[in-house]
Amino acid sequence: MAHAVIVGAGPAGASLAYLLARRGVGVTLLERQTDFAREFRGEGLMPSGVEALRAMGLGAALDALPQTHIQAVEIFRGSRRLVRIEPRDLGAPGPRIVSQPALLEMLVAEAARFPSFRLERGVTVRDLVREAERVAGVRADTPAGSREVRGDLVIGTDGRASVLRARAGLRARHAEQAFDVVWCKVPQPAFLDRGTARAYLGHRHFALLFPSYDGRLQIGWIIDKGSFGDLRRRGIEGWIAEMARHVSPDLAAHLRAVGGAITHPFLLDVVCDRLERWWLPGLLLLGDAAHPMSPVGAQGINIALRDALVAANHLGPALAGGAAPAALDAAAGRVAAEREPEVAEIQRLQQGPPRLLFGPAWRSDLLLGALLPLLARLGIVTRVAGSVFRRFANGVTTVRLAA
Repeated sequence: MAHAVIVGAGPAGASLAYLLARRGVGVTLLERQTDFAREFRGEGLMPSGVEALRAMGLGAALDALPQTHIQAVEIFRGSRRLVRIEPRDLGAPGPRIVSQPALLEMLVAEAARFPSFRLERGVTVRDLVREAERVAGVRADTPAGSREVRGDLVIGTDGRASVLRARAGLRARHAEQAFDVVWCKVPQPAFLDRGTARAYLGHRHFALLFPSYDGRLQIGWIIDKGSFGDLRRRGIEGWIAEMARHVSPDLAAHLRAVGGAITHPFLLDVVCDRLERWWLPGLLLLGDAAHPMSPVGAQGINIALRDALVAANHLGPALAGGAAPAALDAAAGRVAAEREPEVAEIQRLQQGPPRLLFGPAWRSDLLLGALLPLLARLGIVTRVAGSVFRRFANGVTTVRLAA
């Protein structure tokens, strides 16, 4: 039986490790951090991600994790509410906001039930190990010192700053992004129920807020790319005041009142690209290591879980059967070929909303100031939103876990 080395215990890596170990495949999962809670991680789980975890047999374990369910979204233009949309009316349940540290701990705990699985935390991978023209493992710094970790196939799921991607020298197609996201949490306001999210639209400004699983309110403030330095120089009071200018009076008053209680501030430098080739002999990249996603539509974790299902379908039988190197590479190629169309289409859809908000001022003002209120009254906003939401919610290709 062949052995797999997976680098990065994010959603793609941890779930694929579980699926391979369940087949009896030897898996070594290497994770840089010793605690999953130490890094910022996206936590929006769409129906496609929920279905992926259910297909893995982990539905009950998922339901037991800390989470909230978004049942309605209110869309504002400044202080004016334009429309309230319930996702189920658009054809799919709303997203769940799930503690990703708890999700990842659950995944590795489930994988640990199988004797062929080994998780090593606090391991920083530095380079690839090559033999002739093939990747044969990785070089890593561990708490016990530097060493090589070898396997028949190395799977890179080490995120948007992937070391394996850089060392492999793989080229990517980049989609230029006009915005970054400032994430933070504040106390949950009394005026907003636990199942309702809000979105505030404005030219070159967009705010999304939703109740988090920890009883606080998560806020994502979308700003011009590269402009965070100016906000940071103003201090928290300054950028809270700037955000308050673009939202409804109830939220503005709440932000000013609780500004001193802001927690978990984080700047997400938005990147969206896709590798031209996801694999080399002995190496396969998945998740953000292969295709960092824009935050639009909360797709990152969901696409990663679907990557894991497809990878398990193709790699599981090959690894379990002790396939020859060429057969493992062929299986890796099939994974990439199956996943690339959906990733490409979702990334294309993700570029639409930012073009409207960060395009020329006249176009944004016309859309948001005149057309959008009219379209909302006519019900057109709901119909258009439904078409896009269903693709973000359910994916654009059929992904099933093979028996």
